Amino acid sequence: MDADDHTIWIERYRPTRLADIVGQDEITERLISYVKGRSLPHLLFTGSAGIGKTTAAVALAREFFGEAWHINFREMNASDERGIDVVRNQIKQFARTSPLEGAEFKILFLDEADALTTDAQAALRRTMETYSRGCRFILSCNYSSKIIDPIQSRCAIYRFRPLTPEAISEEIGKIAGKEGITVTPDAIEAIVYIAQGDMRKAINALQGASIVSKSIDQEMVYAITSSARPDEIEELLGLILVGDFEGAEAVLLALMHTRGIAPAELLGQVYRALSGRSMERELKVALIGHLGETDFRLSEGASPDLQMEALLARCVESVIAQQENN
Repeated sequence: MDADDHTIWIERYRPTRLADIVGQDEITERLISYVKGRSLPHLLFTGSAGIGKTTAAVALAREFFGEAWHINFREMNASDERGIDVVRNQIKQFARTSPLEGAEFKILFLDEADALTTDAQAALRRTMETYSRGCRFILSCNYSSKIIDPIQSRCAIYRFRPLTPEAISEEIGKIAGKEGITVTPDAIEAIVYIAQGDMRKAINALQGASIVSKSIDQEMVYAITSSARPDEIEELLGLILVGDFEGAEAVLLALMHTRGIAPAELLGQVYRALSGRSMERELKVALIGHLGETDFRLSEGASPDLQMEALLARCVESVIAQQENN
């Protein structure tokens, strides 16, 4: 068996050129202009996960430095070490050394930069100033608001958008063709629904389903990804909106315990269904507030079963109160 057969698909199909990155045409065109001009400012990439930020940084380095790109490029993850010591030692040490192979500068890519403490970001700002002649910084984050203003003002900011359903469908179709697997239109629709603009999640779902069978259908996708079908979420939401606590409870417990779907995943799916539903504004606001409260409590380590049951109770209570007012 070829060694490549064991490669994770998100790595096997990761674009190596800026022009091959899908769904971010405006950004890649501007990055390509830097390569053509042989000039690069500090950059800040922001956006949700799986939409091409890391891929763009690596592809940019490849096009600037050619075959020797790895000599003048270093990738670090700020979530591994968040304190000021990582800036004073590892980052500063790389930034202060001269570029190799005749390159004009080196590139340090700092992923999840929003995980750095405020003190660490202040030290990073100074390092970016001091060593700007020989080192360019590319910072990547999910939330640009967590990056201090002095760093933002020193960077050209690129906001990556979630990928469109069309972009994900096209890429999934290409990968399926190369891997010799059959994916039904309903299965592609399910992958798009689950991915929510995240190409990494979409490709992982496809690879996971392909391990089970070379012919992939919708049910297989939802089973592999431990996600509820949209109609199941609509059933749950419909029972809540008529004030049927026992019915909603039965559906919820079946999804959580029989299907093994994580509470956080269910919250996200219910929110998506609720936000797209036409209903009385006051009730919609109340229900979204209940979802947000439960999401926070779960993130703080509260009991999932208890909090999900409490969510149903609060939602049904709001529905009943709305019905009585009308």
